[in-house]
Amino acid sequence: MQSKRERRQDELFIASSLSALIPDDHILKRVDRILDLSWIHDAVRGCYCQNNGRPSIDPEAALRLMLAGFFYRITGDRELMREAQVNIAIRWFMGYRLDEPLPDRSSLTTIRQRWGDSLYRDVFERTVKQCMAAGLVNAQTVHIDATLIRADVSWDSIVTHHVEQTIEENKDDDNSDAPLPPRRGRHRSSPPQQKKYSPTDPDASMATSSHRYHLEPSYKQHTAVEDSNGVIVNVEVTTGEVNEGHRLIGQIERIESLTGTPIETVTADRGYAHPTNYALLEAKGIDAIIPPQAVAVRKNTVQRLPLRRFKYDAHKHRVTCPAGKHLHRAGRNTTDKAYWYRARSRDCAACPLRERCISSSSSSRHVLIVDGYAALIRARRRKEKGWDDATRENYTRHRWRVEGVHGRAKQQHGLRRAARRGLSEVRIQSYLTAAAMNLKKLTTVTGRALLRVIFALWRKPTLWNQNQPPTLYIHPMTTVWALSF
Repeated sequence: MQSKRERRQDELFIASSLSALIPDDHILKRVDRILDLSWIHDAVRGCYCQNNGRPSIDPEAALRLMLAGFFYRITGDRELMREAQVNIAIRWFMGYRLDEPLPDRSSLTTIRQRWGDSLYRDVFERTVKQCMAAGLVNAQTVHIDATLIRADVSWDSIVTHHVEQTIEENKDDDNSDAPLPPRRGRHRSSPPQQKKYSPTDPDASMATSSHRYHLEPSYKQHTAVEDSNGVIVNVEVTTGEVNEGHRLIGQIERIESLTGTPIETVTADRGYAHPTNYALLEAKGIDAIIPPQAVAVRKNTVQRLPLRRFKYDAHKHRVTCPAGKHLHRAGRNTTDKAYWYRARSRDCAACPLRERCISSSSSSRHVLIVDGYAALIRARRRKEKGWDDATRENYTRHRWRVEGVHGRAKQQHGLRRAARRGLSEVRIQSYLTAAAMNLKKLTTVTGRALLRVIFALWRKPTLWNQNQPPTLYIHPMTTVWALSF
């Protein structure tokens, strides 16, 4: 029978709570069961006057509002407050009534600036510890990678930064006549490349993730994910031009300090294949599953004997050339953190490989051995011999573990582009994104563990009457279960 329903609802008072209007499988309701932010009041007490001024916004309510936005893929304050006006679940998650006015969006900016990014990192680290308490973290194997976050600037704002103009403008008036120190090293044959930046967000720098793609003003997020359940155990944000390989050891130290577990295996891509990283990981007893970078081959030039043809003895600090002659240390290159090794002129003069080894204007061959070169050679030999099954499996897991985290953060939580400007603001966005993803992981895995317990109880016949077995109800596509006896 066809029916017609009145669309208008004239009832002002409804005998129901906000919690009853929200489904039990809603993400905010699931997170609310495990989220404890009672500590935030003591943590931000020094940011407020305790005996004067207007009453502030409840810190826990403000932090819950920020977190709710990342569950809805809302990163802007204006859009978040517009959604909170009509979204019952967000109001309930914050603790606000339907008739209670919400804070102004400018208050969120003030709160972020007042609290600082260190407090939001504490929020993220507490989610890691909560996952550890639930048994979801196995930090013995860690996958590390970096990704770029597009800065919130337009292409029209990008200008060229002239080095000479900057030096001239920043000269000290008292030392304006003092000559600049001489430049060390060889003189440039061409002028330095002009650097571009955006005055709208000076903290961002031009970077790209591939040589086939153009440079963009970006920030770089360095992420570490544990192996068992994909929990994010470390997040760090820098400017886009920072080399991710220089951040590897610092990340490992922070992870071990946070989890209290020594790391046994680290996986990363070729961007982390630095000789110093291999050496430091060997010293720590960590298995480094990092594929070495391919040896560069110069094109359209006369090929000399490559460095890989020379044998390096790390104990005696000497290099042996293909002809069997020894090269000894000749000096330190502090810029590249390496030592120069030089052969004797008389050895090179009578060497049958002279034409293939050095140019006609050189008297002897010299090579540059960077710190950790011996560890790099061992990593190359291990890769050339072929990784075993366990090593290949770990590196395969690295690809879908940490790269999958970056994909979900950008696709589902709005991390593809920075919501605000400045390094501190981007760090806050990154910390809250990682915290939201850990909380989602905690609710999902905890629900699965509860399901396993329910099935174990359901299979035990001694817990109920044999004539009346229990009824197990599982709501489809949710984490709501009911077990009745």
